Amino acid sequence: MTGTGTSRVRIGILGAARIAPMALVNPAKRNAEVVVTAVAARDATRARAFAHKHGIATAHDSYDLLVADPDIDAVYNPLPNGLHGRWTRAALAAGKHVLCEKPFAANAIEAREIAELAGESGRVVMEAFHYRYHPLTLRIEDIIASGGLGKLTRVEATLCYPLPMFSDIRYDYALAGGATMDAGCYTVDMVRSFGGETPEVVSAQAKLHDPRVDRAMTAELRFPSGHTGRLRCSMWSTDVLRMSARVTGERGQLHAINPQMPQLGHWLSVRSESGRRTERFGRRTSYAYQLDAFAAAVLRNEPVKTGPRDAIENMTVVDAVYRAAGLPLRRPH
Repeated sequence: MTGTGTSRVRIGILGAARIAPMALVNPAKRNAEVVVTAVAARDATRARAFAHKHGIATAHDSYDLLVADPDIDAVYNPLPNGLHGRWTRAALAAGKHVLCEKPFAANAIEAREIAELAGESGRVVMEAFHYRYHPLTLRIEDIIASGGLGKLTRVEATLCYPLPMFSDIRYDYALAGGATMDAGCYTVDMVRSFGGETPEVVSAQAKLHDPRVDRAMTAELRFPSGHTGRLRCSMWSTDVLRMSARVTGERGQLHAINPQMPQLGHWLSVRSESGRRTERFGRRTSYAYQLDAFAAAVLRNEPVKTGPRDAIENMTVVDAVYRAAGLPLRRPH
């Protein structure tokens, strides 16, 4: 059992985050290879309440205590963006594997630093782009790879949702907030994955929450092979709710609705020389597939699709979007 010496991965959660039950706790209850054994929060009362509610054995009152806990093999890091790098480093220093929420780091420089540490550690470090492990995404990648759409000409991805709570940490520059960090990192990852390459950012336009923080972003892209792209993302804009991807080639096109959270409803429409068709997939969550992949990597050394090197490419594009829009890069907290 590479990585743990046991038949299960024992995971501790950094922070009693709202996303943790959906992303980890609930999928772990249906995964025989994973058990969530600890949670930490800066408020001991909050940690104990979270542990009691979700049946977690141990509640720590500091992140340091959780990272040092000898009874966990891996750390789930859903902390604010600006803290991802700091606590992924701490987990690696303690010999733990890491499942880190997106975005992987505050910027590409920090992503490279963490990737180097991950390589030296021999531990699994995985960015939590859960949609990458869902059958819908795997099918889109298969269609593109098969050549059924022909040579690619355009790749577009959109993720817009309303977040009118402007005191939310996702709008906080000090915590590496902004629409491109929160929603846009998905669209960057999607155009890279479906476009097959890391694109150049040709131009970008932001709608601002404050002089440093974007509430919406649109960027035009160009890929090395010649096809173009666009990403759109927002946490507050006239595009209240829009989640989609479109891939166009010389011989066809595919259009996916809600590829980011397919368990909440989705469809895939494909038009090619052989006709039109619509495909759907089961309701098992993208988070469950992601947890399968993480456990397989820790226990059996199986490869992951969203490792540190991939994260560097993603953060490089995120940084380029901010530069093109005339905004400062995010910084670690």
